[in-house]
Amino acid sequence: MSPGKPVSRSEAVAPMAAGARLEAMRRRVRVSHLAVWTVIAAGPIALGVTLTSTPARVEAASSTRPTAAPTTTVAADPAGYAQLFLHTWLRSSTKDEASVQARHAQSMAPGVDLPELAAGAQSAPQVVTAVRTAQSAHGVWSVTVAVQYADASVRYYAVPVATDRTGASFTVTGAPGVVAGPARMEVPASPYRVSVPEGDLSAAVGEFLAAYLTGAGEVDRYLAPGVKLLPVSPVPYGAVKVRQISAVEEAAAAVTVPADGTETRVLAQVEARGQDGRWPLAYEFTLAARSGRWEITALGTGTAAMGGAR
Repeated sequence: MSPGKPVSRSEAVAPMAAGARLEAMRRRVRVSHLAVWTVIAAGPIALGVTLTSTPARVEAASSTRPTAAPTTTVAADPAGYAQLFLHTWLRSSTKDEASVQARHAQSMAPGVDLPELAAGAQSAPQVVTAVRTAQSAHGVWSVTVAVQYADASVRYYAVPVATDRTGASFTVTGAPGVVAGPARMEVPASPYRVSVPEGDLSAAVGEFLAAYLTGAGEVDRYLAPGVKLLPVSPVPYGAVKVRQISAVEEAAAAVTVPADGTETRVLAQVEARGQDGRWPLAYEFTLAARSGRWEITALGTGTAAMGGAR
């Protein structure tokens, strides 16, 4: 503003308003400082109240603290415990309660009587295998165990087992009972209904199995990138012949290899020969087309995959 020029009303009011705002800010700062010193002088209790009255953004920050990961409880499986008990119980007798087998059986099933074997009784069990586990209530189980004897006869027993809440401790709660064996169901229809002719796919499967089971060649050359499978060791067979290959998808029956990324699942039925005889075997494969050839992405038996994903 030049000297001698008259001052307008707006120009005169502006500095006054700015000064008022500045003075108000200074008063707020002085009040906040005074409040802090007052709290400190009042002692730790007042300071604690002040700290707990901080804005909501502090609560939001505290909510970001890591929480403990939920624990996963593994369901108890008493099948092995029942199997071991029955194996020792069938080999025990009241005529020799001090034997290792009898003491072991009684420790696993306190209060359960031992059998009394008669002269010329059935031979000791050769194979004992749990075949079914059913839970009737929380912590209460019934395990069906198959027992095969030296004369090839099979008998089934139901063994009652209880477990604690953690699933880490078991006990047999009563004597085993002889029961009927599981019913035999019909074989389900196979999903492998497409016949695979001789060609690139059957050749890849046959050559892979030869390398896998006889050591003739390297298995890696038939695998997709990233898939790892080791050959069977020691080598179990001297020769492998593919008898039949069936597939789920029609692409496996194509004369030429389809476009890259095409996948198919096949079942190979083979005949393996070794020093111990001739063995009919079956393997499931998942194959994918890449660069004009079929590559194995997974190997399995039944429905359990043994290979790795691409």
